[in-house]
Amino acid sequence: MCGRTCLTLEPKELEGCCRYAKPGQSKAKQPRYRNEFNCGKKYVPSYNVAPTDVTPVLVSAVHFDDSAEPSDRLLVPMMWGMVPRWHKGDFRKHGLTTNNCRLEGLAFSKLYGPPLAAGQRCVIICEGFYEWQTVKPLKPSDRAAFFVHMPQGEKVKMEDKSTWQLGHDGDGQLQLLRIAGLFDVWNDENGDKLYSYTVITFETEGQFASIHHRSPAILETDEQVADWLDFKRVPANRALNLLQPSKAMKWYRVSNIVNNSRNKSDQCNKPLVEGKAGDGSAKAPVVPKSKMMQSWLIVKKRKQEDAEVEDTVKKQLKTEPEEKKPKPDPDMP
Repeated sequence: MCGRTCLTLEPKELEGCCRYAKPGQSKAKQPRYRNEFNCGKKYVPSYNVAPTDVTPVLVSAVHFDDSAEPSDRLLVPMMWGMVPRWHKGDFRKHGLTTNNCRLEGLAFSKLYGPPLAAGQRCVIICEGFYEWQTVKPLKPSDRAAFFVHMPQGEKVKMEDKSTWQLGHDGDGQLQLLRIAGLFDVWNDENGDKLYSYTVITFETEGQFASIHHRSPAILETDEQVADWLDFKRVPANRALNLLQPSKAMKWYRVSNIVNNSRNKSDQCNKPLVEGKAGDGSAKAPVVPKSKMMQSWLIVKKRKQEDAEVEDTVKKQLKTEPEEKKPKPDPDMP
């Protein structure tokens, strides 16, 4: 499953990070960022991207230019959460959960089958995604949150943008996480288009199964990205068969402030433990790195403790019998 992502780069920075090699060419090419109106919704870089937010995705340039080569790519802003093309009225009120779609039975879905058949495959790019540990019986508010990302060079720290190199080869080059998805186009009553996408997921395998039973279809190599996007060369059935559980992704625990989609600060992807981000095998963290986060958690804990004490006192007052008032002395005036 994929419920939140993190993407803080500007369009020009993304163009440099999404360079790709074309067959027969030695020089890498950058995808062009193509802005879209999308019914007034715009891309805003964020540490906490939620469904209905707009983010740039990679698509084959053929979808927007018939004369383009199928291997050419564009970066196009699209809304997370596919709007059915047949929906009428407000695009926010179609009533379906379309943030993620299951790989199983995807080709036969009435909602996702047509975009797949039309070759409307996209690659969702992000610095990482957030996932909550759901394999343990805990309340949603108590579930541990993790930030999942691709392996990075020794110099790169996901929580520190000053360590990133963008658009340059080398140990400091940021490795974006790339996820297979589908997109569709919806038209409102005025003829304005809204591009929207869904993330493909499947059953989790390996160590990540200790976090969640489903995970997004991550494309680990440039070849996988090329095969997924080039629908002219790679047919749908073959493309779906190429999707495999990731064995390379890394993750570390973060604060539960990411639970609230309104929290967009750079504290969302900060690790809760000191040291290098691990592969999920480290012990549960106990102290956040940020002093501001420490203060926030201390205040929250204090409020919880105060509420618990107040509840205990109320229960005691209800259970204790009231003291009997003394009867008035009849001899007193």
